[in-house]
Amino acid sequence: MKEQLIQRYSAPERINHWIVAVCFILLAISGLAFFYPAFFWLTGVFGTPQLARIIHPFVGVVMFLAFLRQFFRYYHHNFIDAEDVKWMKAVGTVMKGGEVGDTGRYNGGQKGMFWLMSGCMALLLLSGIVAWRPYFAASFPIPLIRVALLVHASSALALIAGIIVHVYAALWVKGTIRAMVEGVVTHAWARKHHPRWYREMTGNKR
Repeated sequence: MKEQLIQRYSAPERINHWIVAVCFILLAISGLAFFYPAFFWLTGVFGTPQLARIIHPFVGVVMFLAFLRQFFRYYHHNFIDAEDVKWMKAVGTVMKGGEVGDTGRYNGGQKGMFWLMSGCMALLLLSGIVAWRPYFAASFPIPLIRVALLVHASSALALIAGIIVHVYAALWVKGTIRAMVEGVVTHAWARKHHPRWYREMTGNKR
């Protein structure tokens, strides 16, 4: 019997996602190298420490713009409702493989991750601009630059922690990675993990 599939993400959506993902990896590696002396050797990801300092902020702008496109494409799917609160309260059940609530396109955890990423991206951009030498930093007082660096580092660590959870969840729930690689999910996957979205996509009331 042929597997029944539902398209979850188009090719442009998947390409955009992987642009953000690759930029994030490069930025996380080089950022950790700047922040922790023991990881300074990681600046080699861009060739040399000098190149890393030059390229890092430009890659950050690319990541922000790519994420901005995602934001305007998905934000209306990520408003938290009563079903999401129910899902969040029963996260223990979810971790054991169960599902709770009539979940739409995204569950409570995914929505929380979306808003965490949105907040961190905004803070990273603003703080990064303040600290960006030689283009903008000269326009700001040193105390503000120091605060910006603290905000930048804190936001980056929060984003890294969130992405680790995001990747773990994607690997944990079988069939999720396929959505972002091939763009499709099975009817069974959609019906189990996102029942309301499944009904919207198929017109099936069950």
